[in-house]
Amino acid sequence: MTSTSVPSTPSRRSLLGLLALAPLGVAGLSACAQGEDASGAAPAEPAASGSGTSAAAARTLTLDFATYNPLSLVVRDQGWLEAELGGQGVTVEWVQSAGSNKANEFLRNGNIQIGSTAGAAALLARSNGSPIKTIDVFSQPNWSGVVVGPSSTITDVAGLRGKRVAATTGTDPYFFLVQSLEEAGLTTSDITLENLQHADGRSALDAGNVDAWAGLDPIMAAAEAEGGDKIIYQNIDFNSYGFLNAREDFLAESPDLAQAVVDAYERARAWVPQNVEATTALLAEVAGIAPEVATTTLSRTKLDISPVPGATQTAVLQKIGPLFVANGDVPDQGAVDTALSSLFDTTYASQADPS
Repeated sequence: MTSTSVPSTPSRRSLLGLLALAPLGVAGLSACAQGEDASGAAPAEPAASGSGTSAAAARTLTLDFATYNPLSLVVRDQGWLEAELGGQGVTVEWVQSAGSNKANEFLRNGNIQIGSTAGAAALLARSNGSPIKTIDVFSQPNWSGVVVGPSSTITDVAGLRGKRVAATTGTDPYFFLVQSLEEAGLTTSDITLENLQHADGRSALDAGNVDAWAGLDPIMAAAEAEGGDKIIYQNIDFNSYGFLNAREDFLAESPDLAQAVVDAYERARAWVPQNVEATTALLAEVAGIAPEVATTTLSRTKLDISPVPGATQTAVLQKIGPLFVANGDVPDQGAVDTALSSLFDTTYASQADPS
């Protein structure tokens, strides 16, 4: 499925109202379940020449929401940014990201000003010249895994030798796969890698077109529940946190808007534990998955963490960075080191005000 996204305005129905909905019975949700990007295309008028902001766009805040980023779903649904910024003449636009690679693409092209990715994807993008800074850590997820079909005889990563494996390059599941192969004494040259968007990877696995898939929640959790697919390997240490990234030109021109977004994220972080049932219903609706699948996804996502990017995330990325070079994703280690040393801007998360 080709991933496209359109600006969307937040739903004005309350989250509690969502509890009355049967998520899979809402029109169009089945399509969304097959591709988490089913809601549309990049903004119709992106900033010219790849610039994320301009004199006119400074009054527009464009950011993404993603099913792998539950805090983004809450902020969008509750309309906190619209309520906070609307009186200042700021228009808030939302764009759905189907994966870290799509969020990075939107950021690089100036289609969004703030986007959510895995930490590895953010580092990869900056290593290759994308002008982004990480301003908030939204989760510590165990969102990746190596998945096989219900009748597969593959029981471990070593069994992938000579097999066809689907993964979305430039995303955490891809780097999870690379690390898993390395741990098993293999490399990507020992498999046939099929570069497919996350939802398409699941479809290829279900159709028997690949032998395994580097999955991402909530699609992975849905594959378990709906198709009996099996996760043969997970390792939370191979995941690189969830990063909220902003274009550098946007931060220079509109730091107040960036702060408003981080404040809203921290409000959502405090809100979710008090509204678990409503959060589950929201994720189920947006992702087009059953409530029990949403529950599984959230159980594998740790939100109670410090939002300030720092030493913990650096340690994880220092392990992943050399893989960029080994796989030819970045020309040399120097580019990775330079990117990592300049990736974090702790200003916003350090002074976040959830109120």
